[in-house]
Amino acid sequence: MSSPSKRREMDLMKLMMSDYKVEMINDGMQEFYVHFHGPSDSPYHGGVWRIRVELPDAYPYKSPSIGFVNKIYHPNVDEMSGSVCLDVINQTWSPMFDLVNVFEVFLPQLLLYPNPSDPLNGEAAALMMRDRTAYEQRVKEYCEKYAKPEDVGAAPEEKSSDEEELSEDEYDSSDEAVAGQADP
Repeated sequence: MSSPSKRREMDLMKLMMSDYKVEMINDGMQEFYVHFHGPSDSPYHGGVWRIRVELPDAYPYKSPSIGFVNKIYHPNVDEMSGSVCLDVINQTWSPMFDLVNVFEVFLPQLLLYPNPSDPLNGEAAALMMRDRTAYEQRVKEYCEKYAKPEDVGAAPEEKSSDEEELSEDEYDSSDEAVAGQADP
């Protein structure tokens, strides 16, 4: 391929034509979200994460930046920022890899085989080494709480105030509290 921009376009199109939902962040092809499902043979099964991908100008010669938008409990993912500690992406990236590799190989491998000796989430690493069953239970709790399919719809910082409206029951009860009961 002659130029990084052509390769970027080709890799992005290949990812879009696969089974992944891709949402562009802006008009360029350098920032986008990908919906990623947890591997089936793992405690992450059933979870869906929104992954933010940023392609550097030098892509594919320089690795993409990958981060989880919704929370995940994992020794190699920073719980607050969603940053991924992944050697293949961060240090051993090669132009032979493409975006589909990230979502079909690298991220599933990360979730299936966490490395607690190189943690970004020290608590998750310690729990995994101390009590594997409790660790897997915590992973499942996070999946249930933060990684349901409806959780990938909007990034937390993108929610508008009208998405935080009261439910119908809360709305009805709060009206009565403000206005009082109607006269008979």
